[in-house]
Amino acid sequence: MIKLFNDNCINVLSSDVFRTLVDGKDVVIVTDPPFNIGYHYKTYKDRLKEAEYLEMLKQIFNDYPFVVIHYPEEIYKIAQTVNKVPERVVSWVYNSNTAKQHRDIAFFDVGPIFTQVIQPYKNPTDKRIKERIARGIRGGRLYDWWNINQVKNVSKDKTSHPCQMPQEVMNNIIGILPKNENLIVVDPFMGSGTTGIACKKYEVDFIGIELDTDYFKIARDRIEGYGKQIKLFE
Repeated sequence: MIKLFNDNCINVLSSDVFRTLVDGKDVVIVTDPPFNIGYHYKTYKDRLKEAEYLEMLKQIFNDYPFVVIHYPEEIYKIAQTVNKVPERVVSWVYNSNTAKQHRDIAFFDVGPIFTQVIQPYKNPTDKRIKERIARGIRGGRLYDWWNINQVKNVSKDKTSHPCQMPQEVMNNIIGILPKNENLIVVDPFMGSGTTGIACKKYEVDFIGIELDTDYFKIARDRIEGYGKQIKLFE
């Protein structure tokens, strides 16, 4: 099941339609929210008063386990706002021309299982690693330190969304979530649809919500491009 909403996420999350969709499901919110630092989105104003911004996130995160990508300082503020401590925190590092070179990925009320995603060996010429590869073992468990480049303007999969999430980052997050047939991932800030694509990869039910019409169309087209029928609520 993949269902997409072109609407304000607060409206959707409080609606009867949404409650019906998630009834009996194990909901996990996974999102890379606006950072409230003045990004130039087309519709959303990314410069709220801090208290207003944190209250918005509290409304979104308060009822469900959630995974949030943010700068480390903001993770502390979010934890204080929702009065919860993360189960686990992953650092995503990247090389950029900005002062900030990493973000944290915090798992609240959900424990990631790192053995569910395999990464290539870092030293394939090592004798012991060669022996493992010869036995058909192609990699090791995922670590909690991900060195993944941001999506650059020259990247072949770059869209017009100003803050496109690298697919590998979201693939890793969805990949290490505990899996069961009732799991449904909700992204209230769907953006360019990267979370939805990762859910399709792992055959996880997904609800995506995006306020901006142009970004919504980008997300819809990208997710549809992976070949699974989706239901749109616009």
